[in-house]
Amino acid sequence: MGQLAVVNFVSLDGVMQSVLSADEDRDGGFDRGGWVLPYVDEVVERFMSEATAGAGALLLGRRTYEIFVATWPYADMNDPAVAAMNAMPKYVASHTLRDLTWANSTLLGADLAEEVSRVKAASETETVVLGSGGLLGSLIEYDLVDEYRLLVLPLVLGSGKRLFTDGRSPRRLTLTTTRPTPSGVLINTYRRRAIA
Repeated sequence: MGQLAVVNFVSLDGVMQSVLSADEDRDGGFDRGGWVLPYVDEVVERFMSEATAGAGALLLGRRTYEIFVATWPYADMNDPAVAAMNAMPKYVASHTLRDLTWANSTLLGADLAEEVSRVKAASETETVVLGSGGLLGSLIEYDLVDEYRLLVLPLVLGSGKRLFTDGRSPRRLTLTTTRPTPSGVLINTYRRRAIA
């Protein structure tokens, strides 16, 4: 059975909104987009490249899919991460999208928990979730995430969409690795544990 891994940037206070661009996600009046870029060093770049190239498939929410489809099919295919991303299966959770133009993209059905469980059961590889804040809330609530690889930036944003929101069921995680980068980012990997 395949595993589902979340690979995401978060601020020290848990914000994951609009990491790369000011216009990526302005919901709620968020005006601090692009906050990750000053912290992207060679270790962060290598980690993200390896996480992407090593995935067997991607699972994306609608907004992240739309951002990616506008960029990655046209990026330099000599980059192993770009080539892998364009070639691998992509599963998209959306109630509004109908036509998926990015190669190897599949729209998931309405029952997200059932659909993602089916994808995991049919796979021998790892499916990676990048971005996709709205989707992540549901994946966390349904307890479908096997591993979190969080790049925690030494930055407090004070507001914005958070990875773990109030009202979620308790989750116990085991820290399996942690690695600092030259820019002060901590790359932490957590595995799911049973709730006691």
